[in-house]
Amino acid sequence: MLPVASFSGVVEFSPGFAPRPGVTHVLFDFDGTLSWLRHGWPEIMLALFRSQFPARADESEAALRELLLGDILGLNGKPTIFQCHSFSDRVRERGGAAPDPEQLRQEYQDRLDAAIARRTQAIRSGAKQRDDYVVHGARPLLAKLKQGGLTSIILSSTIEERVKEEAELLGLTAFFGRHIYGGTADPRLFSKRAVIDRLLREEGLTGENVLSFGDGPVEIRDTKAVGGLAIAVASDENHNGSGVMDPFKRRQLLDAGADAAIADFRDAVALLDLILRR
Repeated sequence: MLPVASFSGVVEFSPGFAPRPGVTHVLFDFDGTLSWLRHGWPEIMLALFRSQFPARADESEAALRELLLGDILGLNGKPTIFQCHSFSDRVRERGGAAPDPEQLRQEYQDRLDAAIARRTQAIRSGAKQRDDYVVHGARPLLAKLKQGGLTSIILSSTIEERVKEEAELLGLTAFFGRHIYGGTADPRLFSKRAVIDRLLREEGLTGENVLSFGDGPVEIRDTKAVGGLAIAVASDENHNGSGVMDPFKRRQLLDAGADAAIADFRDAVALLDLILRR
C-alpha cells in the first residue's frame, strides 16, 4: 500500500481493502461524485422537510438536523421520491399529518431546478468555468482511465436525459461515450443494481473487474454485492475542493461497506495506481 505521504489529502482505507489489478470497468455516480451542479441539495431538502416536521419539546435543532439529514443521505443514490416517502412516514410516526410524497418531491425539485438553472446560466455566460462544477480532480482521473483503456460508466438515479445534458454541459461526455445511464420518469422501473447486473452480463464481467466511485450508500452497497471494489467520495456539498470529507457521508458510506473514502479526486490517480498495482 502506498504510504500516506504519497497522497496530498486524506485517503481512509477500510481494513479489508486490497488492490484489484483485474479492474477493467469503472462506475461513477454523477451528482456529488462527478457533477457539482446539484451541490447543496441535502440542505435544500433538509430545509423543506424541517419546515413540515413536528419537533418534540426536548429535541434540539442539532438533533433534528442529524435525524433528518441521516435519513436523507441514507437514501442518497435512490430516486428522490424514496426520501419523500421516508419523510412522510417519519411525520406519520410522530402523529402529524403526513405530507403527500409526490407534492414534496415536486416542491424539492422546483427549488433544486432553480439552483441548477442559475449555475447552468453562469457556465454558458462565461461567468463560471465548467470545472467550477466538476468535483475537484475528477477530470484528470477520467483522462487517466481513458488513456489506460479502462471503460468509464456513469450510473445515476437522476433522469437519464438530464444526466446526458449536464455531462455535455460539463464537458464530460467524451469520457463515457454510450455508457451514461440514468433513471426513468417512473422510479419503480429503475435501480442501480439492475443496471450493474445488466452490464456484468453484457460485458462479460465479474466483480473483480468492477471499481466504483460514489457519494451514496446505494452504489456502495450495490458494488459490494456483486464483488466489486467501492470507493466512497464523501464530497463537500458546500466547498468544492476543500479536501474535507462530509462527516455524514463518510460515516454512512463506510458503514455501507466502502473499501476506502476520499473527499474528492485530488489523490485519485495515485489511488488508481495502487488499486491496479501499477
